[in-house]
Amino acid sequence: MKNLFDIEGKVALVTGGSRGIGLMIAEGLIDAGVKVYVSSRKKDVCDEVAARLSEKGNCVSIPADISTLEGITGLVEEIKTKESKLDILVNNAGVTWGATFEDFPDKAWDRVLNLNVRAPFNLTQQLLPLLKESGSNEDPARVINIGSIAGFQAESIQAFSYGPSKAAIHQLTKMLAGELARHKITVNCIAPGPFPSQMTAFALNNESSRKMMENQVPLGRIGERDDVAGLVIYLTSRAGAYMTGNVIPLDGGMLVKAYP
Repeated sequence: MKNLFDIEGKVALVTGGSRGIGLMIAEGLIDAGVKVYVSSRKKDVCDEVAARLSEKGNCVSIPADISTLEGITGLVEEIKTKESKLDILVNNAGVTWGATFEDFPDKAWDRVLNLNVRAPFNLTQQLLPLLKESGSNEDPARVINIGSIAGFQAESIQAFSYGPSKAAIHQLTKMLAGELARHKITVNCIAPGPFPSQMTAFALNNESSRKMMENQVPLGRIGERDDVAGLVIYLTSRAGAYMTGNVIPLDGGMLVKAYP
């Protein structure tokens, strides 16, 4: 049993791995002995994060703009020059857009759905050969998509394209799980509640609004690095080898909160 959660020596790619939940996941995997490629759009930030994480393990920067098909192809080709297989793909990169209903622009749908839904599909599709090389009956290759509890419930914030995009990645997870199981690849999705990120900084950087957000969580706190890293380690270890097609809320109980 002591080796049930051992993932040392595996190779992972984490998109959007230079900040927020992506950085938490990347750092947790590195602490567990995984070689991690982090990718994000801004080269200087991506390089700086990889250099810092390399002080505790093996982390490689591959800057890429995966909002374009060319960016995805370039990222995949770069990975292929360095690795013959890929054990773990974390589709974390995402974006939101807030505006009132009256002012919500059409381009907000294209931008959000493109990065939050189309990019994970295209990246998984192009990385299929490397994932297939890793997968086996005993230890499948793993794809983890990052959704949101916003994909389950209507939020008060006015981000009209974000919630639908997360509901879409939840559904896409199930479809990909059914498609890729024959290749010994599992596909699961983590749906976080409030965690420190660029998307939540507007609330968490203010003491009163942070307290308000914490009070909305039944467990009484914002998510932390070990919360999401621990779940990712479980899903990518032998312990999670028989799980696929699941959308797992990681929200401190927000989806099951009793309302007066």
